[in-house]
Amino acid sequence: MRIASVLAVGGLVLSAAACGEAPEENNGAGDGGKKYSACMVTDVGGIDDKSFNTSAWQGLEAAKSENSNIDIKYVASKAEADYEPNLTQYVNQKCDFILAVGGLMGDATSKIAKANPNQQFGIVDAKLPESNVYPMQFDTAQAGFLAGYLAAGMSKSGTVGTYGGMKIPPVTIFMDGYVDGVAHYNKTKNKTVKVLGWDKATQNGSFTNDFVKQDEGKKVSDALVAQGADIIMPVAGGAGLGTTGAAKASGGKYNTIWVDVDGCESTPDCPAIITTVVKNIPDAVKEAVLKAAGGEKLSANPGFLGTLANNGVSLAPYHEFDSKVPAELKAEVDKLKADIAAGTVTVTSKAQPK
Repeated sequence: MRIASVLAVGGLVLSAAACGEAPEENNGAGDGGKKYSACMVTDVGGIDDKSFNTSAWQGLEAAKSENSNIDIKYVASKAEADYEPNLTQYVNQKCDFILAVGGLMGDATSKIAKANPNQQFGIVDAKLPESNVYPMQFDTAQAGFLAGYLAAGMSKSGTVGTYGGMKIPPVTIFMDGYVDGVAHYNKTKNKTVKVLGWDKATQNGSFTNDFVKQDEGKKVSDALVAQGADIIMPVAGGAGLGTTGAAKASGGKYNTIWVDVDGCESTPDCPAIITTVVKNIPDAVKEAVLKAAGGEKLSANPGFLGTLANNGVSLAPYHEFDSKVPAELKAEVDKLKADIAAGTVTVTSKAQPK
């Protein structure tokens, strides 16, 4: 399955050279062979994307904090063409653990891992054939389902929306769950809340075809708002900030649901973010690095799959909307979470990790 970290590509692509120089704050490189080195290659979103790459780096920082013998560093890729050389430079530097952030890096990681079978790699949002690549995947359809149910219950117009950055599995999995959550609300409550921007049956919908440009995100969400949507979930990385910013400026005309990392902690647009469909990348990365540094063999099968049951995916707190979400709706979402975790409610998506 070809999947991509770019779903979380956001704001700033750092100036860290693609050829491999990490920023000064990433100390620890060159401390000698006694340290366990964990080296991360970002996708084109850079380390400060407020989302995907940021959260993977948080995982490395957490591992270092817990085990002072771990050294961490990263290099930010400026283009997809940088993936192979960036991975290769860390092989040449004899990094103990090399983390590729996102499935768009899948082909490059697979190639380099195959050529270096004794090198330990990890990858977020992909599962590769090579046994030396530890996969960390997330069933975000489950948490997206909760978000869809919540959005349907919170909508005043009876119309909600979603859009993606690109029609790829790690994006559409969110959208599938969201659409099904709205459908579940309609069935349970005998309502007719509409979803704009994604048709699960045909797998077609609205996309920016970009994960960085905020004006593209705003353009797509403006069209959804014009059609009546009053809650929108962008799954477009930094491009989605165009939507949250415009929603904040609208003064409550419409609101949003963020993805990947709690939007109230990672963006300035908390007043317009009801909740976030969280992908718990930091804990997955932290656990993998700590295990590897401790001498434990990381098994590529089954690897790690984040679900509601193991807190690998979740809904973030409601923050500024806590008093605005009815207690009954909160209870229903909590019950739904428990039912999905227990397997009594099944969430499906063609994009779910296999």
